[in-house]
Amino acid sequence: MAASAVLFALMAIALRFATAQVSAFEAGFFRSLFGLVFALPLLIKPGLGMLRTRSFGLYLVRGTTGTLSMLASFWALAHLPLAQAISISYSTPLFVTVGAVFILGEIVRARRWSAVVIGFVGVLIIMRPGGMHFSSDMLIALAGAAFAAMSYIAIKYLSRTESPDAVVIYMSAIMTVMSLVPALLHWTWPDATGWFWLVLTGLLATIAQVCMTRAYQAGEVSALIPINFIQLPVVVACAWFAFGQTIDTATVIGAVIIIGANIYIARREAMLARHTVTDPKIAPSESGQSA
Repeated sequence: MAASAVLFALMAIALRFATAQVSAFEAGFFRSLFGLVFALPLLIKPGLGMLRTRSFGLYLVRGTTGTLSMLASFWALAHLPLAQAISISYSTPLFVTVGAVFILGEIVRARRWSAVVIGFVGVLIIMRPGGMHFSSDMLIALAGAAFAAMSYIAIKYLSRTESPDAVVIYMSAIMTVMSLVPALLHWTWPDATGWFWLVLTGLLATIAQVCMTRAYQAGEVSALIPINFIQLPVVVACAWFAFGQTIDTATVIGAVIIIGANIYIARREAMLARHTVTDPKIAPSESGQSA
């Protein structure tokens, strides 16, 4: 999980360099294309049989929401200070909790609802709607987080029957096709340096995705969630060194609030899940366990 967080941070830096030459939409297409190329070796040992599935419709949902999330997130990473874009993206688990209620029909009790509300207060502190620093790019970043939550809920279903490697390959393939059209509408041929950053973006994203799926397969989410947040200090340090960007006080305060809310939600869900296992009288819906 730590490797995944660092690699995603480095991917954000590579993307920022890439979008100096191409649009965020084109960068998203090449991220998916090169990600697919780098993911194909996962088929060497199991063969094409790994891709047999009865859940292709759910893969399409995962790919569509993943594409929308990626394009919105890439736009935010290209146009906002990197630390701010990453901090807003941390609202994804908050949207997952909300989606678990309205999409999966799961029950969330008062404590976690309070954590969700507090987390969104952190988002408001970062975005400061109505203030001089507010921009539509922040709303796009928030939309990216919401689409990412939908994508994670789809993964919740897929993980019951599908191989993690198959999920990565299908995701990359579907997102490559879906992101091609917006990329063609904003197409610019990069030079050799631009190609380097585009390829590196795809490579880092793919390795990070594989590390993350392996981490969630092997460990408890409540233990892994806090590790994921090392992405932010890595981004802050790299953005300062590469672009001279600094992080403002509002972003720091908002990020701390969002991270705290996410950690509480993850640990609360883990505790309820353990109680469900130890006490068979507690139904899963009563435990309020969410994605």
